[in-house]
Amino acid sequence: MMVLERINYLKDEINKHNYNYYVEDNPTISDFEYDKMFAELKLLESQNPLLITPDSPTQRLGSVSEKFLPYKHKHRLYSLDNTYNYEDLTKWYNKIEKEYGNDIELVCELKIDGLAIALSYENGIFTRGVTRGDGITGEEITQNLKTIKAIPLKLFKDVNVEVRGEIYMPKTSFEKLNEENLKNGEKLFANPRNAAAGSLRQLDSTITAKRDLSMFTYTLITDNHPKTHYESILALKQMGFKVNPNIKLCKNVQDAIDYCKYWENKRFELDYATDGVVIKVNKIAIQEDLGFTARAPKWATAFKFPPEEITTKVKEIELGVGKTGAITPVAIFDPVQLAGSTVSRASLHNFDEIKRLDVRIGDTVLIKKAAEIIPKVIKVIETPEHNDLPIYEPPTQCPVCGGKLGFRDGEVNLYCLNPECSELLKAKIEFWASKDAMDIDSLGPAVIEQLYDRKLITAPVDLYRLTKEDFMQLDLIKEKSATNLYNAIQESKTRPLKRLITALCVKNVGKETADILANEFGTLENLQNAEIEELTNINGIGPIMAEDIYKFFHDEKNVIMLSELKRLGVEPPPADVPKSDILKGKTIVLTGTLANLTRDEASEIIKSHGGKTSSSVSKNTSFVLAGENAGSKLEKAQNLNITILTEEDFLEMIKE
Repeated sequence: MMVLERINYLKDEINKHNYNYYVEDNPTISDFEYDKMFAELKLLESQNPLLITPDSPTQRLGSVSEKFLPYKHKHRLYSLDNTYNYEDLTKWYNKIEKEYGNDIELVCELKIDGLAIALSYENGIFTRGVTRGDGITGEEITQNLKTIKAIPLKLFKDVNVEVRGEIYMPKTSFEKLNEENLKNGEKLFANPRNAAAGSLRQLDSTITAKRDLSMFTYTLITDNHPKTHYESILALKQMGFKVNPNIKLCKNVQDAIDYCKYWENKRFELDYATDGVVIKVNKIAIQEDLGFTARAPKWATAFKFPPEEITTKVKEIELGVGKTGAITPVAIFDPVQLAGSTVSRASLHNFDEIKRLDVRIGDTVLIKKAAEIIPKVIKVIETPEHNDLPIYEPPTQCPVCGGKLGFRDGEVNLYCLNPECSELLKAKIEFWASKDAMDIDSLGPAVIEQLYDRKLITAPVDLYRLTKEDFMQLDLIKEKSATNLYNAIQESKTRPLKRLITALCVKNVGKETADILANEFGTLENLQNAEIEELTNINGIGPIMAEDIYKFFHDEKNVIMLSELKRLGVEPPPADVPKSDILKGKTIVLTGTLANLTRDEASEIIKSHGGKTSSSVSKNTSFVLAGENAGSKLEKAQNLNITILTEEDFLEMIKE
């Protein structure tokens, strides 16, 4: 695979898993696998800087939900770089030791698998709570955080401070919540972290109050800061914050390694999820001197525990049908304990993967997972019985509707070709209601299943014909729940255009492309009337995608469906129009570090004034916006006689 193809593949995969992790609260791969992909992408881009694009996951750290008001952090919340073995951990330490002397003290803390939060206190009173978001801007969820008893509303000292911590749900509370949800036919959470995230994102804070969340605090920001990190932890405790009791002051890296070894298996005895150890330089003066990279502090690292692996026997291979019709095989086995929880299913991804691994029903297989995420089959264990087992053959018809199966455009996935397949239709409705699409609260798989089985819905458009009385027909749905479901559907009618485009499941159009289309056309009507040539001219949309978009919006069934949605009141407001057209038709390349703007902020300003950004310099580039440490892009722009803008030039241009 060529470098460009590999970079594009990694970007697509990471962006997809960012969506699953940050928007859906439903991760589908382990942190270990995600970090490996991220590290590979960073390496390839560092070796090929001209291939870095604005949509690369390395250019951003996350996303912000639209449910709560955004709030810009006074102090940025950075990510952590990871180490996976003691050799790399020692190298990190030796590099610091070489500069600052021997036996640099470290502080080791268990890495809590929760959600990072920033809390502000004025004169000892809790005034604001904000999620991490992308590290620069988060969501203000003060009212929800006030319901968490581990967060003090008033400190023992009348001080002005900002603190950082991790919101988590105890394992026992998580199991209890899932048991209740199962009884009520509601969504089951994948792990405690997702349960905590779902609880914090409730618009009704009384729901959050019932979810038994807690918090460990680990960072103190104040004008009168202690001289060491360990002393700041003690100061937090004295102020009334809950800190993790297992924090340890280590005299050197060997002490830190011993701490990691101790907790690798001991962690499963704890009532909260942890997937590693955060190791920080103790002296604040050294921390300040070391500083930060673009995304992480140089004075801290996270040691990630290796994913736990276990063998089990495959009892059967279950087949599911997704929203695109893709047939997904899943290995079913007797329940086993893995990374502190019980699992009985493991993903096999597709039939090529089954063939590659040569998985057969009855085989003994090795499975693994990390941080309590859905496991996957790694390999088949060689046994005398393996060759006597029948080779697994892919299905020849849909396991649900019995319809024909086939491949699409050379993809490895096998698809059900019956557009009326019940599982396909239900999966499309589930996706329509999902957080990244129309975001219909509480409309989960169990409710959709009942609505479909009772012939109340067969497509997303049918949701907007439902009445409160329809919901009252369902099992375990009382009047209040029926009202909430009905209201949630009504509220979804005015979701932003980009969400509606995402929900429509246009072939090859994901969240990022939907955003591009919404910004480019402004209204659904404009997009429906767009010609292929017009679509192809949009940066980020190639000829194949343009044809898929055009075909979708000119398909007779889709035209009727969109007309019916509009009749039922589903009409997103026009996308934000540019503040001015001063940069209309201009393409700007950003390079180097700007003093007052992040790259994302500069890109947003460019878009808001009608311009476009590009990752590479060419003869079509209008300007290059150059900050400190500008690299080869600046040199290329000078060779092509392209106008170079400083940050001051750029801001003055916008001002005018």
